[in-house]
Amino acid sequence: MPASGPAKLLVDPRQLSYERIPRDSLQNNRNLPLLRTGHQQPTTFPPVDTVFIIVSALKIFGFTFLVILPLVAYSTYAERRVCAIIQDRVGPNRVGLPTTLLGFKKDLKFFGLVQPLADGLKGLFKEDFTPAHVRKAFYWMAPAFTAAPAFITLCVIPFGSAVTLFGHEIQMVIADIGVGPLFIFAIASLSVYGITLAGWASNSKYPFLGGVRSCAQMISYEISLGLSLIPILLFFGKLNLTDIVTHQATNGWLLLPLWNENGTVIHEGYWQSSGYQWLLLLPMGISFFVFTTSIFAETNRMPFDLPECETELVGGYHTEYSSMKFALFFMGEYAAMIVGSTLIVTIFFGGWSLGFGLDAALLQTGGGDWKWYAGFIHMGAFLAKTIAFILFFIWVRWTVPRFRYDQLMKLGWVVFFELALFNIFLAALIIAAPHIGFLNTLLFGFPSLTVIAALMFFITKANEDKRRVKIT
Repeated sequence: MPASGPAKLLVDPRQLSYERIPRDSLQNNRNLPLLRTGHQQPTTFPPVDTVFIIVSALKIFGFTFLVILPLVAYSTYAERRVCAIIQDRVGPNRVGLPTTLLGFKKDLKFFGLVQPLADGLKGLFKEDFTPAHVRKAFYWMAPAFTAAPAFITLCVIPFGSAVTLFGHEIQMVIADIGVGPLFIFAIASLSVYGITLAGWASNSKYPFLGGVRSCAQMISYEISLGLSLIPILLFFGKLNLTDIVTHQATNGWLLLPLWNENGTVIHEGYWQSSGYQWLLLLPMGISFFVFTTSIFAETNRMPFDLPECETELVGGYHTEYSSMKFALFFMGEYAAMIVGSTLIVTIFFGGWSLGFGLDAALLQTGGGDWKWYAGFIHMGAFLAKTIAFILFFIWVRWTVPRFRYDQLMKLGWVVFFELALFNIFLAALIIAAPHIGFLNTLLFGFPSLTVIAALMFFITKANEDKRRVKIT
């Protein structure tokens, strides 16, 4: 036997160099070696797509600074004006352009539309006071952690159809990724850290209680929020928000399936392929109700504003904040409300789609492509729907009274969690019915669903009875 010892290399590794082989070459010749030896060759990179970089920067700047930030500012103005109308008051109607400083006889008031600008300037020039007893590093970081996630999640929301300019097709979405809803949930959930840090870093009892409340509330309703979205994803079979909106533009909005590619409800061809979608209106309606209510809780809006309720906690987690740090919390709340509105519009009401067959009739060419100006009209439709839901948020805030905290948690864990879970089984059964047959659905599917619902009800009721016994 030869003596054992270290193996000798036949080739010096320092003389080897590696370079990438183009994908096309590998597909054309499967027998090519993966490594090439010899002298080192310079690695070539694909050319930089300058147009893509410029367009992406313009979309980020335009959508964030020209649309969302003004929308945040004027949401505060709309809130004050709407609540004034509900409470039979006047509201902000004085702040305008001070033209008397330029020699004119009267100022231009513009119905108080300059009020958000005045509020912003006031926040900038107020004293930036930091109490001595706070944990300063976390105290300063908390407002940014609250506001930033809301703006980041907006990058995956499609706000219009593709626009063709100078021969380039531009998607009206900043980041067209295939997991849009998951990205939104992942990033939006980070805002709880900012609120919790604000309460803890303030080193005061009322902010601390507000931070703990917010942490428990947002985690509780994130579960219902995610579960309520599963039936929608089962129906569409995809997670790309652009594809979801495009499907609704062709086949009817999720909650208004009044048209499809074969016509509207008055056409015979419509009913040949649309009866299945009408059966899904029940689970989709339940998802809409749970999802919308959970958005209210996630954004700490009335009637779920327990983390900052003034009757119990002074100001809650932002009691110790002032100046622009407080304004960042305020901005984060309204930005989260806008994100929730855009998400509801995108998933349930067709996003940028005009609806009712108008997209295909007015904005498409004979070949099925969008006309060059269609994207801009779709952006206007998307903005109008979003504003309508923002007004809905405001209307609910000034109409519905605040919940008690035990009612809030019971609604999230006892009602919405079980309802959203049951809704998943219901939607899955309706979607699977054409594949397993009507008879099997009737004999096995619905009885099994009834048993599941009964078990969930009795288990919940038993746990609730035990809780009441412990309290008494």
